[in-house]
Amino acid sequence: MSRLSERPDGAVVGEALPHESATLHVTGLALYTDDLVARTRDCLHAWPVQAPHAHARVTGLRVEPALNEPGVVRVLTAADVPGVNDAGIKEDEPLFPTEVMFHGHAVCWVLAETLEAARRGAERVEVDYRPLPSVVDLRGAIAADSFQGAQPTVQRGDVGAGLARSTHVFGGEIEFAGQEHFYLETHCSLAHVDEAGQVFVQSSTQHPSETQQIVAHVLGLRSHEVTVQCLRMGGGFGGKEMQPHGLAAIAALGATLTGRPVRLRLNRTQDLTMTGKRHGFHASWRVGFDDDGLLQALEATLTSDGGWSLDLSEPVLARALCHVDNAYWVPDIRLTGRIARTHKTSQTAFRGFGGPQGMLVLEDILGRCAPRLGLDPAELRRRNFYVDGQATPYGQPVRHAERLATAWEQVHATGDLAARQEEVARFNADHPHRKRGLAVTPVKFGISFNLTAFNQAGALVHVYKDGSVLINHGGTEMGQGLHTKMLQVAATTLGVPLDTVRLAPTRTDKVPNTSATAASSGADLNGGAVKDACEQIRGRLTEAAAGALGVPPGEVWIRDGVVGAGGTDRTLTWAELVHAVYFARVQLFAAGYYRTEGLHWDSTAMRGSPFKYFAYGVAAAEVEVDGFTGGYRTRRVDIVHDVGDSLSPLVDLGQIEGGFVQGAGWLTLEDLRWDTGDGEGTGRLATQSASTYKLPSFSEMPEVFNVALLERAHEDGAVYGSKAVGEPPLMLAFSVREALRAAVAAFGPPGTSVDLGCPSTPEAVYWAVVAARSHRPEETPRSGPTGADGTRPDEPPPPDPDAPARLPESELAPHLLGGPRADVGEGR
Repeated sequence: MSRLSERPDGAVVGEALPHESATLHVTGLALYTDDLVARTRDCLHAWPVQAPHAHARVTGLRVEPALNEPGVVRVLTAADVPGVNDAGIKEDEPLFPTEVMFHGHAVCWVLAETLEAARRGAERVEVDYRPLPSVVDLRGAIAADSFQGAQPTVQRGDVGAGLARSTHVFGGEIEFAGQEHFYLETHCSLAHVDEAGQVFVQSSTQHPSETQQIVAHVLGLRSHEVTVQCLRMGGGFGGKEMQPHGLAAIAALGATLTGRPVRLRLNRTQDLTMTGKRHGFHASWRVGFDDDGLLQALEATLTSDGGWSLDLSEPVLARALCHVDNAYWVPDIRLTGRIARTHKTSQTAFRGFGGPQGMLVLEDILGRCAPRLGLDPAELRRRNFYVDGQATPYGQPVRHAERLATAWEQVHATGDLAARQEEVARFNADHPHRKRGLAVTPVKFGISFNLTAFNQAGALVHVYKDGSVLINHGGTEMGQGLHTKMLQVAATTLGVPLDTVRLAPTRTDKVPNTSATAASSGADLNGGAVKDACEQIRGRLTEAAAGALGVPPGEVWIRDGVVGAGGTDRTLTWAELVHAVYFARVQLFAAGYYRTEGLHWDSTAMRGSPFKYFAYGVAAAEVEVDGFTGGYRTRRVDIVHDVGDSLSPLVDLGQIEGGFVQGAGWLTLEDLRWDTGDGEGTGRLATQSASTYKLPSFSEMPEVFNVALLERAHEDGAVYGSKAVGEPPLMLAFSVREALRAAVAAFGPPGTSVDLGCPSTPEAVYWAVVAARSHRPEETPRSGPTGADGTRPDEPPPPDPDAPARLPESELAPHLLGGPRADVGEGR
């Protein structure tokens, strides 16, 4: 067992503790960035002037009318930028654009004494636009050959040979939507400038160091002249990894030019219309199976909707390609990726970072192909699990593959799936207009940043003369419990009670050059750094204690704030030891550092071992569908998830539950809609409020929700044997969509293959039910050799997927007669 993963007796890690700020959260005392405005004198407020076009040239900008509005102090334009007019890391995101690239793009910002005055001033700014052609949907971008960035390929073996030897070959496509982060706290920054011109920015950001970098180059400063602090975030989910930088730069620019603090907070509509979302994807594929249902070959092209600029689209696509395989061995595989450029917000990181999109492709394929192979979908999945000795398509060995099978069997046993499957069959036989479905799906998710350089972290730990401890690390807290875990790591390493340790806010002048709190790596990286700093201090204290107790250093122990040694009854309190050590002039602070070992990745060849380990999980979901409306409810969910030796079990359980629900929202409820017509509103986000964008709520929670942590799952080489938990649970929600597919199939004859739109909203489910009811048994392909399109040589071609399927009017509910048609399988 490695020193990093070894856990001492009496460890604070592993205790089920509440979130360190839980009391502050529920009492309203927790401070967020915008709460600081009330404590700030003479603060100015910023408001954007948003363009009403998806794509246009700015031909005129007149700010003088706004300056005549009472309370308006200044209007920020490109002419005010002393450094670089760009807010991105690819130099493709002008802060003040001359070419509008999406509906709602901010062309300038108004600063005023009050928010209302800033809003009124923004209305008075006069902007002339020359509209330009726009592309606002993914299929349109593909047709127009509108792409940006790299087009990587992951490949192993010979796909052509694999398809040729397959006895069953199917082809198809899937298009699925993105997702709005909808964090409770919208984007916010508050900037100050001191008497020496030093810039201090309070920002709701997951990546303070990069926010610092962008602010510095916009202002023409060096990084040491800019400090960024993040108190905490009211949610981030990846939406605050890249997107806060330009907003912080606007606030800092305003503060620099006016000499007054500037607050920039987007309201909900602005946040929705100006910031990026999860990438929507389109995928076309061909897959081959043998007679036993074993995957032989997969060829797929994945196209992501990147929006107007690259942002993080390239690494998102890379991770998507690295996760198409999910938990399944595919001998011959070729996966090609590309990024569409559309006139929408620049899509960005979202929990899972492309992994969910890649995994959905193969999960959808298995769900659609299982009936055609005459196999139960769960059995088809189980047969294709990775086993020890196999490697991913990009060449990384799959360690602990047996945990997939262990979690799978545990869910089946504790969820009583065999008996419930029989119960579902009885219910479906007795209810012609309501059907239930039960599905079980696995997760294998790689943990680490694909970019190897990001897998490092730092920490600063102070021990004061009274024995109290202050820690500062590079990770940010967005409600996920990272600070809670870091307190437990520090208390365990030092051997002190938890209340001895306090955390300071994340600041770039305390820990520099930090990576984003993302990729589920916050606890791994920062935990390693905190542990390193604490071990340095503990080592010095142990040497001093050994001298005081008259024993070798190896015999000294520190537990729960008490210091002693084997072979002696003498003990010291932690505070006594620290006090004595200070007067002996021993250093009581340390900078810790950690980097993840064993990683290597060639992004050009898409080969290597980019991940420290894989996190595993299995979920079973049961749903019930109303055949008249497509409405459904989730009756029960059972989850077993691998978090290694948990650092903080209560936090981890909350992350699993929250991730699952957010994943179910993406897959079944949340339906981003843009105006794709030819009118003036082209490119406008139609779902720009909580009233038009459906979020999961209590009514979507499973009636029975059982979550268990996989036991005996120690991860050697990770901090105290733990594993990441932030992102992997989101993909457990595939089980809900697959359960919906099973329920829809029950409306048709045996062997019905269901092409289910995604998100699988009640509307999409309804039209899938219509298609299932009109399905004829002879439409199910027979076994035997097939062509590349999934048909036998003597069979007619498959029906046109774009052709609408409808029940005879006599079978439709009266209130749906004459209702709009929907294309089955088009994702809507």
